[in-house]
Amino acid sequence: MNANPTALVVVSHHRADSLTAHVGDVVAARLKEAGYGIDLLDLRAEGFDPRMTEADQPDWGDRDKEYSPEVRAHMARVLAADVIVPVFPIYWNSVPALLKGWIDRVWNYGFAYGRSKPRLAGKRMLWLGLAGAGDGDEFAAWMAETLDRVLREGISFYNGITDSAVAVLHDAEGEPQTVDAEGNLTLGEPLTGDARAAHYDALDRRAETHLERFLGLQAPQTL
Repeated sequence: MNANPTALVVVSHHRADSLTAHVGDVVAARLKEAGYGIDLLDLRAEGFDPRMTEADQPDWGDRDKEYSPEVRAHMARVLAADVIVPVFPIYWNSVPALLKGWIDRVWNYGFAYGRSKPRLAGKRMLWLGLAGAGDGDEFAAWMAETLDRVLREGISFYNGITDSAVAVLHDAEGEPQTVDAEGNLTLGEPLTGDARAAHYDALDRRAETHLERFLGLQAPQTL
């Protein structure tokens, strides 16, 4: 890691007032507190188009293809980062289209993969997903395994990032919900008032804890 490390925090949500955007701010603040320079990439706010274009389609016969100016600018931000932290809602046991499209267009052939010496080697990456389901849900472990296989192994490791992890913030909707083995959904009473505020304060702290554990940061002292 550089003397003054940089963290690229990639926020992927279609609403500016989303919990995902809030958690992205929490993550950025904790990393800044730990001494990281912060590059906060809000894909929605920056108008990133997740749809593949002809200009950014891989050319398997030319791994040195020059991609679009927009994508080259994003590639430069990835290269400049020591740590990459995508923050996203979990949709269908995966990332939303906005983040998937960023990977498709930016983490492209000849840049992120396709070279004997990966350009992204040595970076660290923590995927931080938000899930409505509780961690006691029967399918929570299966979801975590799926995300780990697709994100940590299928993307990070495939692109030369060997130090990566996937973390999930459960109960993101503040309304207990479980799905049983027969596919039946049960919703509990939504949290309100002080209980709701305490729940989301705890969610913020869990996000910080995932960062601290992954990066080996010392937890802040409390009086």
